[in-house]
Amino acid sequence: MDVDCSVENWPEGAWDMLAEQAAAAVIAVEPALANTRLTVSTAFTSDAEVHALNREWRGRDKPTNVLSFPMLAREELLDLAQDGPPVMLGDIALAHETCAREAREKGIALDAHAAHLIIHGLLHLAGHDHVDSDAQADAMEAIEIAALAKLGIADPYGHDG
Repeated sequence: MDVDCSVENWPEGAWDMLAEQAAAAVIAVEPALANTRLTVSTAFTSDAEVHALNREWRGRDKPTNVLSFPMLAREELLDLAQDGPPVMLGDIALAHETCAREAREKGIALDAHAAHLIIHGLLHLAGHDHVDSDAQADAMEAIEIAALAKLGIADPYGHDG
C-alpha cells in the first residue's frame, strides 16, 4: 500500500513514517489491505479542517479525532486483482487538537494515539465498522489491538490484564 501524507498544523515529527508503519502493521493482520495497488491519503490536519469535513460530508457539525472516506466497497477491495494500476482506497484525516487532547486524557504519547487512529481509519476504509453491533465492534477492536501490538503499542481498550 502506498501511503500519501500531508501534514499541516501538527508539531514537528515523522508523521509520514508513522502512517507508513501503521499501514504495515494493519496489513499484517488484515489481508484485504495487502494489495500493493492500493493508495491511501492521510492528512494530519487541524480540528477546524476536520470539523468542516465532518459537517460537509457527514452532516455532523463538530470536530472528531479521525475521519475516513472510503473509495472502494469491501467487495471491490476483496475482488481487486494484484496486477494493474494504482487504486485509491480512500482518505483519512486526523484532527490535531482533538487527538492531542485525547492522548493527554489517556496518558499516552500522541504518536501512539495517532497510530491507533490511522489503523482505525484504515479498517474503516477496508469496510470494517463498529456501530451496528457489539460483535462488529469487538471484531474491529481485535484487529486494531493485533495491529497495534505489531508496533509495540498497548491495547487502547484496556483488555491487557
